[in-house]
Amino acid sequence: MEISGKVISLLPLQSGQGKNGTWKKQEFILETPGQYPKKVCMNLWGDKVDEIKIAVGEKITASINIESREYNGRWYTDVRAWKIQKDGTSGSGDVPPPAEDNFVPDSSGTDDLPF
Repeated sequence: MEISGKVISLLPLQSGQGKNGTWKKQEFILETPGQYPKKVCMNLWGDKVDEIKIAVGEKITASINIESREYNGRWYTDVRAWKIQKDGTSGSGDVPPPAEDNFVPDSSGTDDLPF
C-alpha cells in the first residue's frame, strides 16, 4: 500500500535494548493533500532509520504496511514505512531525474550513418 503527502513533523528518535539486540524507531507525521487533509503517524524501524533520511517539508510517497495488535484488551495500530520515494526522484534520493530529451530528427530524409 502507498500513501503520499508532506512530512510535517519528525518525532524524537527512540531506541532501546530488546531480546534481539538494540532497536531504533523514527516516527514522523505525514499530511495527505486534498480538500480534507489527513495526518498519519508513521514509523521507520531498524536500519531503515539510517538508510532513509527525511526532513520536514519534503513531499514523499511511502510504501507502508498497516498492522493492528491487541495488548491487555486494547488494540494498537502500527503504520510502518518500508520504502520512501521523495517527489522527483527514482527512490534512492541520490540520483536526479533524467534531463528532458529535446532531440529533433532531421526532416530531410537523408541518413548520414555509415551503415
